[in-house]
This record gives sequence, structure tokens and C-alpha cells, in this order.
Amino acid sequence: MTSPTIVIKAGREKPIIQQHPWIFSGAIDSIQGDPQGGDIVTVTDKKGRFLARGYWNAKSQIQVRILTWQDEPIDEAWWRKMIKRAIEGRAIQSGASKRGAPNAYRLINAESDFIPGLIVDRYDQWLVLQALTLHIDQQKNTISKLLNELLDVKGIFERSDVDVRGKEGLKDSVGNLFGEEPPKYIEIIEFGKKLLVDVRNGHKTGYYLDQVHNHWLVNNLLTNKHFWVRPEKLASTNVLNLFSYTGSFGLQAVHEAYITNVDSSNEALELAEEIIKLNNSDWLERSEFIQADVFELLHDYADEKKQFDIVVLDPPKFAHNAGQVEKAARGYKDINLNAFKCVKPGGYLMTFSCSGAISADLFKKIVFGALADSGRQAQILKHLGPGDDHPVALTFPEGAYLKGLLLKVY
Repeated sequence: MTSPTIVIKAGREKPIIQQHPWIFSGAIDSIQGDPQGGDIVTVTDKKGRFLARGYWNAKSQIQVRILTWQDEPIDEAWWRKMIKRAIEGRAIQSGASKRGAPNAYRLINAESDFIPGLIVDRYDQWLVLQALTLHIDQQKNTISKLLNELLDVKGIFERSDVDVRGKEGLKDSVGNLFGEEPPKYIEIIEFGKKLLVDVRNGHKTGYYLDQVHNHWLVNNLLTNKHFWVRPEKLASTNVLNLFSYTGSFGLQAVHEAYITNVDSSNEALELAEEIIKLNNSDWLERSEFIQADVFELLHDYADEKKQFDIVVLDPPKFAHNAGQVEKAARGYKDINLNAFKCVKPGGYLMTFSCSGAISADLFKKIVFGALADSGRQAQILKHLGPGDDHPVALTFPEGAYLKGLLLKVY
């Protein structure tokens, strides 16, 4: 059966030819046929030449999300091929987990794995699936079946409870898709330390997998086992972990330093404390858990001239769209300004933005402005981002949402 056809306006084909996966309504000249929400459509230019094939949703600002630039059917064989390709791209993670590296990682990264709208994360023997779009929601049972066939897991749980689904005309959907229900907490291993992940209620799919390798960087700063920056080991170190969630940045440093974890969520801090106990109850003596507004507390610390050897600043998304960038920039500058004031001379600031609407260049300019106002000096030691389980398609720069800087502050 011939799929409906979306005809692109003359002169608007270039992004499609260059394999950007989104088509907005303004690029569409006409619609041939009567596509329903989630239907597969063929995309052509005005002369009828094939450009791509994807799925349709008239309710979304992104009316077509492209699945392939080849003239091929989107059937179960296609899904199997693409899911298998994503899994094989994580072979290094799978092998590393057997050697003590994290056994939790991103398995499918939506547009950056050329499957728009689909997130799949692995937590030990469970997968957590997010269907961000209507078509993926319609296909989630097929996807779960294929994941089960291709991977040896106990179960697949759905966490499709993100705001973007509303733009697709979808409601939240949370529950078991296949196999065993996950336990209340799934225990994962991260660089030799145990963590507890709540896949039902935790942030994102339960945990910030995109920060895993940056957690290890804090450990490197303290132990100097693999880090080139400082020849001597820090002594009597204090680490301030802001927007700490369940405390993973602090967990990777607690055996070497005194950690102050700060978050607005008491539940997250309680779980952070349980995780410390799970690893070594003696570490509680060098751990502090403060429920507070980070903006207010950091401002107070700066006024009190309270300083730390390492400050980790990992806030939630401040800008959800382009219209919020200006306000977000003010927020990022404010917390970075006070963070600079709270770093001991010769210490480190690790600062992040996970707002996709804030580019890496803009983020660097914001941090520079905060530094200038702080009266301090700083060097960029490392540009930070997610681990290699979060690839970014070269044709989809929007996928590079997480950016960070490791700074040495004087």
C-alpha cells in the first residue's frame, strides 16, 4: 500500500538532503493522501523525487520525523536492524560493565541513534523505555518484543512521563511492558560503588546516565590516578555538590574527601544517604546532606566567604525552549558567579548546563561573564559532555544538550 506523501516547498529540501531528521510545517508545500497521526509518510520534493521516509503528526510542531533517507519499507525488519545497530554501538559499554565499569547506560539515544522519539536505558537486568512521540508510542510493544529478543534482560519498564508528549497529543504512560516488574530500587555499579535507582519515580528514566563519566572525573581529581592536572594529592578536601540529586558526584569522592550534598528534594537526599550506607556506613561521618534552595544557599556561602576545594554545579534544565534562553542565562550567571566565590584558590569548579537551547558557546560566555564579575581567575582544563553511550549524530547538533567545563580557579 502506498503511503501518503509530504511534498516539500522548493528551496526547502537542503536540511532533509543533509539528513536533519525534523521537518516543520513551514517547509511543507502540500500533503497527498490523508495521513493519520503516527502514520508512515514518504517525503518528496516538488518534482516528485524521493527525499526520505518518516512518521507524521499534524499536532506536533515537528510534523515529520525522518526514519530513513533510503527508499525502504519501515517494517519489523527495519526496526530490528536499527535497534540491533544501536545495541552493537554500545558493545564497549556492555564489555566494560563486566570489568567493573558502570552496568547502567543509554542503549538507544533517539534522533542521535536515527530512531527519533525513542529512548532506552539499561539498568543492570532491566530496560527503561521512553516513547516521546506518537509513532513510537504506537510501536512500543513491537520495540519491546525486539529488545527482548536481542538482549538478555529480566524486564522492560516504561517511563513515558515527559512534557514533550503533551505536544504530541499524548498523556503520560508509566508501567511494565515486558517480563518482571523492577524492584523498588535497582542496584547498579558505578566504578566500584553501588547505587540505588528508582526507575518508577526517579528523574528522567531514574538516573542521570549522561553524567556517569563526569562522576568519575571528581574521583580522578582527588586520587590523581588518571588525571594530569595536579601532581600532588589534595589533602583534607571539601567538596560542595550542588543540585546533588542522589549524590553520585559526592559518592565518587567520599572515600577521599568531606562531601556536602545540597538539593531541594528531601526524598533525593534521603536516598543519597541510603546509598552511602550501602557502600560504607563509616562514610556518613564525612557526608552532609542539606535540603535547600541552591541559589539562596550559594549566595549565603559567598557572603560568608565559605570556600571549598571542589564545587560541582549540575543544575536542572533552565531553558526548555528558545524563548526562555534570556531568563536561563541570568540564572546560570548568578549561580556560577557565587560558585566562583566559593572555590578556594587553586581549587576546581565543575559547571554544567543541560539546556539544549543554550549552546556550548553561549554557556562558555555566560560562565566567562560570571568569572569577570567574581574578580577571580580561571583556566579551562577540560570541556565536558556525556559519555560515549550518548552519541550525537553529526547531522543533529541539537542532540548535544549537555555541556560543561572543568575549571581551575585562582
